[in-house]
Amino acid sequence: MSSSQQSGNKPGNILIIKLGSLGDIVMAEGAIHDIRLHHTDAKISVMTTLPYQKMFSRCPWVNDVIIDPREPRYRLDQMITLRNRLRKYNYDFVYDLQRAGRTSFYYTWVWGRSVPWVGKAKGCQYHTERIPGAAAMDTLALSLRNAGVQTAYTLQSNVDWMVDEVDGILSSYNLKNQDYVVLIPGCSAGHPQKRWPHYAELADHLIALGLRVVTAPGPDEVELCQSIPGDMLLYQDKFLDYFKLAGILQQAAYIIGNDTGPTHIGAHLRKRGLALFSDHVPPAQTGIQHTLFNWLEADSLEDLSVETVLNSVKANLNL
Repeated sequence: MSSSQQSGNKPGNILIIKLGSLGDIVMAEGAIHDIRLHHTDAKISVMTTLPYQKMFSRCPWVNDVIIDPREPRYRLDQMITLRNRLRKYNYDFVYDLQRAGRTSFYYTWVWGRSVPWVGKAKGCQYHTERIPGAAAMDTLALSLRNAGVQTAYTLQSNVDWMVDEVDGILSSYNLKNQDYVVLIPGCSAGHPQKRWPHYAELADHLIALGLRVVTAPGPDEVELCQSIPGDMLLYQDKFLDYFKLAGILQQAAYIIGNDTGPTHIGAHLRKRGLALFSDHVPPAQTGIQHTLFNWLEADSLEDLSVETVLNSVKANLNL
């Protein structure tokens, strides 16, 4: 029997590494759920970055959150501090769900073969390479199975636990459950090629069909959302946090968005929607196919017409 199987359902000290980004964390939620079911009585900690501390603090599958400051690896003093901090927890098992060069470095720098490690680090006990062309969650499923973990949820992330009650926000805009369409026109500033430029025109068409259209801007998207017809949802004149945004998405009739974190939140709330992809990352590599969302893809989102998007939405909504 493997070390992983021996540790299942017994007390222990488990570390999961998942540093970001928002969409990737949402898509890894099912894997974290499966790890919890495998280590039912263990203390499970997640190492992440500061923007996701509150999110993981709410996650029902973990007990503790550790922040990785992401200091440069050439800062030897900081790397020694991180190594000493992590070693003091005496982890029995590490699941590297980030599967990046940085976290593989942690395997070598902090533990080596002294702790069973699930990931892609060379030499680790449960080494799994990424499945070519597949979504990260498919590789996570294979990686967990190789470590003896059953994967009931890894391909079926569900972030219902993120949802805040938002009836007060909706009523302030005269909105009701399931009577509005959410547009998600933004994305990471570092990937402008993932931003479809025609949301304002789409909103006009949707409103003409009798639909209520809303946006919920992030901190850098207020000006963008102000340019789109419909209601821009704020809470106390501020943008919505992840939990209120999840509440808005949960009560939406439909969601249309770019390949960005909020879109994946909606998809993994098991909502219906449409995701718009450029050639930056193929849809099949994001895991969107494991949700109720449909998607459209174009080499350049400039070339994805409003008519094409509108026809897809109308077919999805039987309009």
